[in-house]
Amino acid sequence: MNHSSSRLLRRAGGAIAAVSLALASSATFAQQSPALDRVSVWLGGYYAHTDTNIGASDSTGQLKGNVNLEHDLGFQDHKTVPRVRLDFLVGDSQGFSFDYYSVNKSRTKTLSDAISYGGNDYSASASVHGKLDFDFGSAAYRWWFGHENDVFGVGLGGAYYRVRAGIGGEASVNGESIGEASTTSNESAWAPLLQLGWRHSFNDQWRMYFDASGVKKNGGPLNGHIYNGALGVEYFPWKNLGLGAEYGYTKIRLNQRRTDYNADLDMKLTGPSLFVRLRF
Repeated sequence: MNHSSSRLLRRAGGAIAAVSLALASSATFAQQSPALDRVSVWLGGYYAHTDTNIGASDSTGQLKGNVNLEHDLGFQDHKTVPRVRLDFLVGDSQGFSFDYYSVNKSRTKTLSDAISYGGNDYSASASVHGKLDFDFGSAAYRWWFGHENDVFGVGLGGAYYRVRAGIGGEASVNGESIGEASTTSNESAWAPLLQLGWRHSFNDQWRMYFDASGVKKNGGPLNGHIYNGALGVEYFPWKNLGLGAEYGYTKIRLNQRRTDYNADLDMKLTGPSLFVRLRF
């Protein structure tokens, strides 16, 4: 073998070694992080402490009543809210995330103090029924950065929310009784969603995470913002089955435009959640 052939073989060998090293590095870089699951299912409940105000104002902004559902109407300030999540990866570092929960509350109370809402006055000793249904669902596409025990994520998507609220009972207008009266609202909307997340794997059984999200919509019949944050841990005594526990905070501020008045919802949810966790 002459000198030029030997040199050519050495170059070819070097090139093959370089390509092999690059492919090995690429494979290592592309591997799925132990902090992420191919498919992740969350089934559980959110034991939420609620603080809820509903208000009404006319087109000029003049107040037409403000009611705190827990204080004025005796709504329970703690309620277990069902919650469902689904996450799955497309590849090793991207995927979809879905979340849904619903808050439904109602109460009939004989008032000890007078209240006003939506242009109707409800005097002390009047029997008043209040109702609030709030539904929230979101879908987002997430990008995860990092392939070791820590990953950071950004998600973009959309959120659907619906508010149904109402107060009814024995009412009066300008001091004159009008008998039974009620004020209700029922609106829904879609809004853009931004998510931020962090995942950490201590080992195959224990993990920790933080999630934050924001929804904001300007204009339309139902607008406002919804912010959420949660810090949690996961424990998997079995490979595919475990438990998740987190503490969350949700701030909801929505405004509904109506022909005769505008309705406002100001609600805070805080408290722990417990999930049965399935991973594949």
